Amino acid sequence: MFKPLDPLLHSELRLAVMSLLISVQEADFSFLKEKTGATAGNLSVQLNKLAEGGYLTIEKSFKGNYPQTTCRITKSGIKAFEDYVNALKSYIGKK
Repeated sequence: MFKPLDPLLHSELRLAVMSLLISVQEADFSFLKEKTGATAGNLSVQLNKLAEGGYLTIEKSFKGNYPQTTCRITKSGIKAFEDYVNALKSYIGKK
C-alpha cells in the first residue's frame, strides 16, 4: 500500500530547501538561493509556506547594515522530512 505524500513537501523547491536544512540545520537566505537556483521572490514565498507549516523558523536580523534571513529546520520539519522519505520508499518498493 502506498503511503500518502506530504503536499507541503511535494514541491521541488520546498523539498530542496528541506533537504539542504536536514544536513546543515540552519542556513541563510543567500545560501539557499544559491544552492537551489531559485529566484529571491519564489524562494521567499516557499520559505514562508514551510514556516507556516511549522517545518522551519525564519529569523530576520542585520549583519552590519545588511539584512540577513536565517532559516532553521524544526523538530516537526525533521519528522515530516523523514516521513516523506519513508513514504517515497513505499512507492519504489523499499521498506
